[in-house]
Amino acid sequence: MTITPDNNVLIKIGVVELNATIVTTWAVMAVLVMVAWLVTRRLSTQAQMSRWQNLLEVLVAKMRDQIAAVSQQAPGPYLPFVGTLFVFILTANLLNLIPGITPPTASLSTTTALALCVFMAVPIFGIAREGFLAYLRQYLRPTPLMLPFNLIGELSRTIALAVRLYGNIMSGTVIVGILLSLVPFFFPVLMQLLGLITGVIQAYIFAILAMVYIASASATQNVHAHPPQTQDQPVQDSHQSESIQDTHQSESNPHG
Repeated sequence: MTITPDNNVLIKIGVVELNATIVTTWAVMAVLVMVAWLVTRRLSTQAQMSRWQNLLEVLVAKMRDQIAAVSQQAPGPYLPFVGTLFVFILTANLLNLIPGITPPTASLSTTTALALCVFMAVPIFGIAREGFLAYLRQYLRPTPLMLPFNLIGELSRTIALAVRLYGNIMSGTVIVGILLSLVPFFFPVLMQLLGLITGVIQAYIFAILAMVYIASASATQNVHAHPPQTQDQPVQDSHQSESIQDTHQSESNPHG
C-alpha cells in the first residue's frame, strides 16, 4: 500500500513521468468542466428548469451566503476563486469512495499547490481592493518591527493549510486500506462513510479558511480607515440633541 499517489507511476516516457496524482487531478478537472458545460448549456430563466440547474443554483447561492457571512463583503469578486477551490477539493475527496483510487488531495504536492494558490490570492485580492501601498502597510502594523513576524505568519498559515488537508485525507485513505486488509466487509463500509463526511468537511474548511485569509487582507485596512465610534461620541451627540431641542422649545415659547 502506497502512502501517497505520487509514488504510483502510471506512464513513463524518458524523464517525463505521469503518476496517479497527475492523472486523477486531470480526471477531476475534466469531469468538472464537462459537468459545468452540460448544466449551463441550456440555462433557463423560466419557472421550469432542469434539476441540474436547480441544484447548481442552490449550490452557488449557498456559497455566496457563506462568503458574505465570513467576509462581511459582497461575495461576487471572491465566488469564482473560493467556489472553485471548494468544488475541486470536494470532488477530489469523493474519489476516496472508489476502490483502488487514491484522491489527489492525499498527495502533499496537490495540497501545497492549492495552498500556494491561496497564498497568491491573498495579496491579489487585497491590492485590488485597497491599493498596493495601503495593502503593504498592514505588514508594518502596529510597528515596523512586526514586519518579519507578519511575513512568517503568512508563510506558516500557508504551510498549515496544505498539511491539514493532506494529513486528513491521507490518514483516512491509509486507515481504510488497513481495515480492508484485516476485515474486508463490515468496517470498510463504515470507514467509507466516515471518509465521505470527512471529505466534505475538509473541503468546506479549506474554502472557509481561504476566504478568511483573503477577507482579512482588506478587513484590516477597513478598520484603520474607519475606526469604530467611541462611547463618548453617542453621549456627546445626545447632549447636542438635547440642547438643540431646548433651543427650539425656547424659540417656540418665548413667554414661557
